[in-house]
Amino acid sequence: MTTVANEAPSLPEPRPLTGLAKTAARRMVAAWEAPVFHLGVDIDMTSALAAKGNGITVSDIIVRACGAALAEHPAVNAHYGDEAITLFDQVNVGLAVDTPKGLMVPVIRNADQLDMAGIAAARRDLVERAHAGALKMADISEGTFTVSNLGMLGIDEFDAILNVPQVAILAVSATRQSPVLRDGAVAWAPIARFTLTCDHRALDGATGARFLGALRANLESASLGA
Repeated sequence: MTTVANEAPSLPEPRPLTGLAKTAARRMVAAWEAPVFHLGVDIDMTSALAAKGNGITVSDIIVRACGAALAEHPAVNAHYGDEAITLFDQVNVGLAVDTPKGLMVPVIRNADQLDMAGIAAARRDLVERAHAGALKMADISEGTFTVSNLGMLGIDEFDAILNVPQVAILAVSATRQSPVLRDGAVAWAPIARFTLTCDHRALDGATGARFLGALRANLESASLGA
């Protein structure tokens, strides 16, 4: 009788992280060490949905609303590092993009100064190049705030991880028809949950709450698409 020795199964070779993926992994570790807290608010998206069309997406509308709110609340438009806070005059909003090579966060610069068409054009260019693997380092640098929108994937609520050294990141959920009270009567409205992750070393709850209040006012404004 011949006995055949059991051979150990071959294991796949590990694939080292390189480039942007390696940098992102290091930042995730740093973000996990930050003392964060989360603030959430439900926002009526009626005006935002009405402003869609002609190449303008909900993400464009959110970026524009964030840009205005950040200009009004500069403490949220900041970096934390080496036990110091840096406030920025320029509002550069990063938009998390799912690509074949993983998550990328290209930056829409001067988001507080661009009109809706300008934001939409910048977003289209950055997203197209992100999917093509053609982003340059300048496209993902100098962000002062980040928006992560998983609404199109049907997510009802989530907490986003800080994009360090930025002091805050906004998580956007799916828009759902929900009952609301208007003039003493129950009505239905498209509601989305917005959750702000804040670095407590740079922000307190009241500052984060005021920013979310301004964001809600911007998104619910009847003149949003103007």
